[in-house]
Amino acid sequence: MSVINLKSLFQPSSVAVIGATNDAGNAGNILMRNLMGGGFLGPVMPVAADDEAISGVLTYKSVSELPKIPDLAIICRPLEECPEIIIQLRKRGVKAAAIIGPGYTTQDEDERKKIRKNLVIAAQPPKMRLLGPKSLGLIIPHMNLNASIAPLVAKQGKIAFVSQSDSFITTVLDWADSNEIGFSHVISLGSRVDLSFSDVLDYLGSDPMTRSILLYVESIRNAREFMSAARAASRNKPVLTIRPGQALERIKNGLVRLDRPLDPLSDEIYDVAFKRAGMLRVQTIDELFDAAQTIATLRQPVRGNKLAIIVNGSSAGLTAADSLIRRGGTIASFSEETKEKLDGILNGSWNRSNPVKLSFNADGKTCAEVVKILFKDKGVDAVLIVHVPFAGISSLQIAEDLSSGLKKIKRMVLTAWLGSGMARKGRQVFSAAGIPTYVSEDHAVRAFMYMAQYQRSQELLTETPDSLPTDFFPDTERARKIVSKALKDGRETLSESEARKVMAAYGIPVVETRFALSAKEAVIAADEMGCPVALKLRSPQISHPFDVGGVALDLESPDKVWDAAAHILTRVNKQRPDAYIDGFTVQKMGRRPGAFELFISGSIDEKFGPIVHFGHGGMTRELVLDQAVSIVPLNMSLARELIGRTNISRLLSGTPTQPAVDIEDLCLTLIQVSQLFIDLPQITHLDINPLYADESGVLALGAKIEVTGCGEKCPQLAIRPYPRELEESVTLKDGRHVTLRPIRPEDEPAHYSFLTQISDEDMRMRFFGVVRREFDHKDMSRFTQIDYDREMAFIATTQSDDGIPETLGVVRTSTIPDNSEAEFAILVRSDMQGSGLGSILFKKIIGYTKERRTEFLVGQTLFENKAMQGLAKKFGFEITENEDEDIVDLKLDCSK
Repeated sequence: MSVINLKSLFQPSSVAVIGATNDAGNAGNILMRNLMGGGFLGPVMPVAADDEAISGVLTYKSVSELPKIPDLAIICRPLEECPEIIIQLRKRGVKAAAIIGPGYTTQDEDERKKIRKNLVIAAQPPKMRLLGPKSLGLIIPHMNLNASIAPLVAKQGKIAFVSQSDSFITTVLDWADSNEIGFSHVISLGSRVDLSFSDVLDYLGSDPMTRSILLYVESIRNAREFMSAARAASRNKPVLTIRPGQALERIKNGLVRLDRPLDPLSDEIYDVAFKRAGMLRVQTIDELFDAAQTIATLRQPVRGNKLAIIVNGSSAGLTAADSLIRRGGTIASFSEETKEKLDGILNGSWNRSNPVKLSFNADGKTCAEVVKILFKDKGVDAVLIVHVPFAGISSLQIAEDLSSGLKKIKRMVLTAWLGSGMARKGRQVFSAAGIPTYVSEDHAVRAFMYMAQYQRSQELLTETPDSLPTDFFPDTERARKIVSKALKDGRETLSESEARKVMAAYGIPVVETRFALSAKEAVIAADEMGCPVALKLRSPQISHPFDVGGVALDLESPDKVWDAAAHILTRVNKQRPDAYIDGFTVQKMGRRPGAFELFISGSIDEKFGPIVHFGHGGMTRELVLDQAVSIVPLNMSLARELIGRTNISRLLSGTPTQPAVDIEDLCLTLIQVSQLFIDLPQITHLDINPLYADESGVLALGAKIEVTGCGEKCPQLAIRPYPRELEESVTLKDGRHVTLRPIRPEDEPAHYSFLTQISDEDMRMRFFGVVRREFDHKDMSRFTQIDYDREMAFIATTQSDDGIPETLGVVRTSTIPDNSEAEFAILVRSDMQGSGLGSILFKKIIGYTKERRTEFLVGQTLFENKAMQGLAKKFGFEITENEDEDIVDLKLDCSK
């Protein structure tokens, strides 16, 4: 994951074409024609052994003869020749190349692995960046660069489109051409031997020419890098994705018949990942661009899914309302005050409901006044205006007047100008004014619902999670010892006793259980535990005792335990005389009358690592199939969201006959399972079923846990979890003990308070000038919700006398993706200066930066900030003064 040398690829000042030719139909000929026809202003240098000139440009016989080092080389030669060509280009100093030559699709898997390896060895990324192979190339309209073999030219715009599929590129270009959609970039990734979605997202996320990013994704290779880059890009601009779902999974798994059922969870994991990254997923090309255009023109975030509809034709209004309901939206309800105001300007000649039916000839000014009134109603999140053409009515004039009347409105207004001819011109008026406009009411409603979904994804990305309902201190060492012993014994499944001990080590409530070697010990255990109990046979040869009559339930006295043990042994000896009997499991009956039977399980996805499943449990689990999945790690907010995606969640909030479940305890259990997979990567599968849940909390009867000795190949989490290992306790000069730890999203309230206790002068020193003192949630989420893979913020924290968490100071770094440099900033509460806290924070961040092998730690401070300069000198920073800019550059070589 690196943006090194991507400027050479996406902003080239010169291009060389290796394999250029005059043979019509050849990739080298098509590419030259596109390059020269696009109007690229830089030099184009074709390399061809046989032709003297191509497309009117003189050729060069070899790479070594090129008169200058090109920024970008396009290779149109057979794939087997590419490694040697790349070596020649790299030695000449070329920083980027795109491989467009044929051959990749005709190779078998072994041949592909070999050529991929040879290409990487030849290019030595990131010294030289590679796009492709199996790439269509790239188009950058604002540079007039068409370095592709696409049959169509892309118009200039603010949307970047990145595709894994080359054929999908041509489809999108054709669609965009007919719909007058423009692009900042069109990038065909191909087989991604080097350049990946992660690299491109990092580049486009900060590209000023790009307002929104569209992705066509079939698969990703490195989930951690993808999620990190996608989350970073999504905080800056909208990122939308389209991915074929179940059909793709069936084909990938060799299921040719697309009518066969398939477990939908594989695609659902991608769906969850996209949402977790703040991205919006759509299903079709027109949905992709409808959503992209609407997001790009948003003046303010959509507050919710309550839509007001204004229409001059009843049937169109009903169609729009029906579309809204089908998509899960809400028809906004109007207050009496709003109705009275509308009566005033419409003279009472309206239907006093939503959709708002205006007269067929209502003008644009009246319509704009209605919009203004509706937006004063708290029950309205957005307004859709649907215009039906009528004879003698100028749709264009209405559009112009309405557009003018909406100029000062910052809320979301969508328009659907039905028809063609004048309606098309009306839509052009709205487009020019930055007002989302559509050819039908259904398109408009669909776009609105995507906006609501997108806004929810953004909220999830920045939502401040609740604190845990109770302190959670897992006994990780105890659990590790249990797992290690099983692996040492050559077992891949923990015993019931071991599984319960692992769960207990992580605070998951389990019913009391004891193990007895004989019927006599079982009776004693039952007497000590108190009846009723369940009795279960233990045998290494019998994995499911219930199948052979090896289970007895609701034994209400020690005598019945004795009788049940005898009957179990008799039955099992008849059915399985070969089985060795270890004894019995005696378990307190987990009676929770009225409790819901749920399940929680965890497994390993080959792409995204550990995932957690939740849903309707018990004996009917496989029949009901009510479940949802999420990516590890989880917090309270994400756990609630996971529960909310199941059907049974509607019952968990309480029914007329059952009280509400303790959702906080249920969320905590999900977090505990999540943490278990983080701390013990040897666990490959965990299943708790049933998990009883009621108003008193949760209770597990047991669990099945499978393990493997993964060594260095343990699954990597898609999102780096909170690094607990970086926590430590330190002592200040006054003897006070404080905790140094990475910042967490839950620290947002304490961080608000922290910033209010910084003096104006200290704020000026930190932010290089006067700054506003009011920080909103968006600001605070950027401070507290960080990607531990590319950012770090250590806070010094303690508790006030009344037990409220306090932040005393913070030091943070932001590391560029290639890990060559990290920029730091430090801020200590004004009343804590002189306590030694600044030095402690400095030492912490330097140690962290060196441990992750970042080359340089850099920062800046004002020329007058002598205290910071003195602190930097103390820790070995090189200090460079820049008197013209009144700043001082600080730089530490972390390799020393």
